[in-house]
Amino acid sequence: MAQPTDTFDSYDAVGAREDLSDIITTVSPEETPFFSKSGKGKATNALHEWQTDALRPSGSNAHIEGDDTAASARTATVRLNNYTQIIKDGVSVPDSDDTTNKAGRNKDLDYQVQKAVKELRLDLESALLANNAKVAGSSTVAREMGGVPSYMVTNVSGGATATEATGNGVDARVAGTGRALTQTIFDGVMQDIWTAGGRPDACYTNATQMAVVTTFTGSNNARATIDGAKTKVINAVDVYMTPWGTVEFYLNREMATDTMFIMQSDKWKVAEKRPFVRTTLAKTGDSTKVQIVGEQTLVSMNDKASGAIYDLT
Repeated sequence: MAQPTDTFDSYDAVGAREDLSDIITTVSPEETPFFSKSGKGKATNALHEWQTDALRPSGSNAHIEGDDTAASARTATVRLNNYTQIIKDGVSVPDSDDTTNKAGRNKDLDYQVQKAVKELRLDLESALLANNAKVAGSSTVAREMGGVPSYMVTNVSGGATATEATGNGVDARVAGTGRALTQTIFDGVMQDIWTAGGRPDACYTNATQMAVVTTFTGSNNARATIDGAKTKVINAVDVYMTPWGTVEFYLNREMATDTMFIMQSDKWKVAEKRPFVRTTLAKTGDSTKVQIVGEQTLVSMNDKASGAIYDLT
């Protein structure tokens, strides 16, 4: 079929209105599982401190009638600390934006601030989990919090040649020889945590190692098609039960691909010196400037309750 001669169609028309959706779509991740699950506390100084303690080892305890009581040797508490880290970002938008009609948002300033808050939360999650030693800072050097690996000492499985952190955020660990994750390695760390007195409930990992976890064997490991009409197949592990405890898995995009953390959640906190706050900065021209700033640090209440698996290929 041919179009009749002199037909005026949409290709000839001038002045058609733009068809722009009022929905802005993003696929960028914004989940912060470790920050969300950790306890929250208050920091009142750039150097935030806390104490840990432990019971003496158990042993034979039997006495004859009427004997004198001798005191057992007692150990002092251990004083730990971490530095608060200032995390911030800024947004600058021309004032002309206020009178511009845009799709998907009313004002770019508010929209960009909302984006910045999500980005800062991801920066915080990354800092909490980073293999980073604490930094006291100075007038020319930014303060930095020590991340989880710098406090993880007791129940650690690393590759050959690795140099593990000494604790209290003093130093970062040095990676060792890579090796594949196995169920034996995972169970070994779970057992170590239990032996040390921990009750782990959460495992943070990335997609690479989670794919290995789905191959762990167990009494209910086999997964099959459960709805023939929808050809639905499940190959997932949400909860892993062992003789040494039950952990729930949390995929975390901020995790290093060669690392897994097995944690007792109530032994980790995020202490806030300043929550994220939006502040309008002084006007210096025909634009509006806003900063979003917060100050937080990681608190490892007792690393014996958690464990880490490193150097995974």
